[in-house]
Order: sequence, then structure tokens, then C-alpha cells
Amino acid sequence: MGARARLAAWLESIWYEGARVPLALGLLEPVYAALLRLRRWGYSAGLRRISHIGVPVAVVGNLTVGGTGKTPLVAALAAELARRAWRPGIVLRGYGGRRQSPMIVGRDTDAAVCGDEAALLARSVDLPVAVGRRRAAAALLLVQRADCDVIVSDDGLQHWGLARDLEIAVVDGRRRFGNGRLLPAGPLREPAARLRAVDFVVANGAAQPGEAAMQVSGSRACSLVRPGRQLPLESLRGQRVHAVAGIGHPARFFDLLRGHGIEVMPHPLPDHHEYDGSELRFDDSRPVLVTEKDAVKCARWADERVWVVPVEARLPAEWYDRVHARLHQVRLQGSSP
Repeated sequence: MGARARLAAWLESIWYEGARVPLALGLLEPVYAALLRLRRWGYSAGLRRISHIGVPVAVVGNLTVGGTGKTPLVAALAAELARRAWRPGIVLRGYGGRRQSPMIVGRDTDAAVCGDEAALLARSVDLPVAVGRRRAAAALLLVQRADCDVIVSDDGLQHWGLARDLEIAVVDGRRRFGNGRLLPAGPLREPAARLRAVDFVVANGAAQPGEAAMQVSGSRACSLVRPGRQLPLESLRGQRVHAVAGIGHPARFFDLLRGHGIEVMPHPLPDHHEYDGSELRFDDSRPVLVTEKDAVKCARWADERVWVVPVEARLPAEWYDRVHARLHQVRLQGSSP
């Protein structure tokens, strides 16, 4: 296990498994809180610029560090808006990519350039995707060059530089907010009370009153070396497989596979892990299953054993109706002034 993986496991034990918070992390928590308040005040006082791009903007984010299912929800929401005659575009920071200036991401754009999540979305949805350190500039690129009339921002809840008309917070239905403390003593980017200010709360898994329940599921595996070749996950029932996941919460992927009766040999990696090929080398011929986020980075080292498991987010139709109605109202009134 590498240093990043050990650090992630250590923080996981503190944030979610009841381990004692070290004194150093506890002392840094109020410092983080003060910096957060100062940054927020800078925007509200007009010292930092908030950019308005002229079309409705829906931000999908979370309050905690790590995976809650934002990206599957972004893909599902953008696809649903397209079915309802919108022209959506997706904007991301492009974390892990070399590119800093705004760019539109194509299906063949290297994840090392645009980031793994942007590469994943560009391959999985037939919609415009853009990245940029300044999300507002990337969003404007989508409006001007791709004729988008609504923007869905992936993981932009704390990026106040982009004006938004709708905020959607995604919560892990099982782990919720861990020990309930702010970084670095806990997993929270903002206090849990921030949920009261968002427009919609979506729970990945079990939902509490007032939250929409989202189910993220997968039922098939696709070959990384033979395009078009697929097999149902049920065909692997009772088999032992290697499961490799470099995502915010790898256990969620392992549990998905176990739900199909697969015996999982888990190989968790840090979120946004940079592959060198060694992660896929095992001393046996068992199948190797990876997430979509990992597949865009490890495909060059894949062989016949390696399969990617696509997932999709499902939410009640009534929830999409409410989001559509809210965005339609914004469009009629004009986006955020």
C-alpha cells in the first residue's frame, strides 16, 4: 500500500470509523472554519467576483470529501434534461488533469489532460463537457461554442465564483457526515447545516425525510480490449475476481459487485489515482473489474482479463419533474442577475 493509500485509510478510520481525532487535526479544524468563513465573506462582500453566464446553472456537489455519487447523478441529470428538450453542458474543475485554461473535452481527450471525471463523462454521455480551473470560464465556453442553454456543474457547491440558480447536494445514505466535524478533523467541507440552504438533497442509498433517494447500480461488465464485448455481472456469481477502484469510496464499488454474488478480492486505491500498469498485474488469470473512472486511465495496460463496470443513477421521475420545473422558471425569468 502506497503512502497516499495509507493516509486515506488513516483518515477514513478517524472520519467514519470512530478512531480518536489527533490533537493536530483538532487544532486545525477552527483554522479551516475561519478560512472558509473568510472566503465566503469575500464573495458576499463583492471582493471576489461571481460570474453570471446568462443561462440557468444547476450545481451538483456534496458537503463531504470523497465519493457520494455526484458524477453518476450529473450524467443522469444532464441526460434527462436533454430528453426534455434542453441543450445541457457539463462543467468540471478537471481535477488531476494538466490543463488549467478552459477547454471542451472530447471523447478521445486524455484523462491526464482533462482529469478522470471529465474524461469519464465525455465518453459516457453524448453531451458537451468542459473543464477549467475557473468553472465560470469553462461554462461560458459551453454556452458560446456548444450552444448550451443550461449548465450542470459537477462538484461546484463550494465554488462560489460561478453564479448558480439551483443547488443539489448529494449525501452518502449510509455514512452520512461521519464524525460530523470539519476538515481536517472530519470529512466535512462545510457545516452540515449548509444542507438547509440548498434546493434539493439527494441521498445515495437510504434517504431521510425531505431527501430524494438515488440508487446507483450496474448490471454488466464491458471488455476494455474488445469494444462491444459484454457480459452480465450475474454470470460471475460465485467467482472470485480482482476489483480495483481508485474512487472516493471504493467500498461502494466492492459492495455493488458483492450484491451480484461475486467473491471480491478488493484492491482500493486513492481517489484520482495515477496508473502505471502495476495495479492490474496479478499472479493469476482471474477477471479484473474496474470502475469507469479507473478505466479512462488504465485502458492502455489492460488485457483480456480486465473489464469495466458501467453504473447509472436512478431517481424518481417526480424529482426530475421538480428540477425541470425550477429550471424552466429560471429560464422564463432570466438566470441569476
